[in-house]
Amino acid sequence: MSLRSTTSKSRTRLATGLVAGLAVLALTACTSNSDGDDTSKDDANAPAAAPAGSNDETGDTVVIGFSAPAADHGWMGSITESAKKEAAKYDDIELRVAEGTNDVAVQISQVETFINDKVDAIVLLPFDGAAMTPIALKAMDAGIPVINVDREFDDPNAARVTVLGDNYGMGVSAGAYVCENAGGDKNAIVAELAGIDSLPLTQDRSQGFKDALAECGLDVDNRVAADFTVEGGSDAAEQLLQAAPKIDFLWNHDDDQGVGVLAAIENAGRDEFTMIGGAGSKNAMEAIQSGDSVLKATVIYPSTQAADGIRLARLLVQQKALADLVEVEVPRTVQLYAPVVTADNVDQYIDTAFES
Repeated sequence: MSLRSTTSKSRTRLATGLVAGLAVLALTACTSNSDGDDTSKDDANAPAAAPAGSNDETGDTVVIGFSAPAADHGWMGSITESAKKEAAKYDDIELRVAEGTNDVAVQISQVETFINDKVDAIVLLPFDGAAMTPIALKAMDAGIPVINVDREFDDPNAARVTVLGDNYGMGVSAGAYVCENAGGDKNAIVAELAGIDSLPLTQDRSQGFKDALAECGLDVDNRVAADFTVEGGSDAAEQLLQAAPKIDFLWNHDDDQGVGVLAAIENAGRDEFTMIGGAGSKNAMEAIQSGDSVLKATVIYPSTQAADGIRLARLLVQQKALADLVEVEVPRTVQLYAPVVTADNVDQYIDTAFES
């Protein structure tokens, strides 16, 4: 059985799925409707009319409360911006965005405000899934559907829909890319530059990578962990490069920290290996396009998850379903795929990539 098929193991572990920020004082409304006097400008920016009977056809207004952590790195910044852009496509969405925060108490208060305001749905990427579970359950008990994004709650009843990336699948994709490009060389030296080791997402990514490499007789020869920051990536890469005088393949878990990793590689004058990134930043894809970097591929961890959450919230409140499914209800779990981006397909993904 190929390792790609074993990504279903992670989907069971993370949640069985279908492939498809925030201060109380600064709660603001963001809607695609405009009351400006410049009619021609409004018409130019207005969403195109959807075909009658389609899911995109304008329906009753849906008020959505949105909460996510502070945009302290590129991926998280893109989460919120993608949600805003998606909401702006619909005349029938009123999006209320709270200011991003990494303070759990503040985020709980923001969700309390959404509940008190009786919004129609809440799209929530929790700073801490376990800590946000009770307030999410309170929202659900109040009849407000919660769409849980990326970081899962402790109780499945705390969300009507959960939208997830595939961390184990990221590792599998990266490992499969190494196996394919190693060409059967079982002596290839493989290095791994992980994120924060204490996080389950990092553990899942590393396990997927290890499992995929095992299928072609390879393993991880050198491994260090960073912290998803540019500085942390640079420091960890310096440590790795000193410990490993020769490398054939290097997988870096995160393209934000990858900025520092690439700087350290350049400073060390190393170019004998192929590097694979993770998450799918625009910076990484531009390096892949250039062809003159050790970075030859990156594995997507979609920063569009909250945008998907906005769409799903709208469908739920308007009592619609996913158009291409026979099922008449929105699924409980949607898990997004982790494709590998290379020079051959980068044009397909770069437009939705985030800035590191």
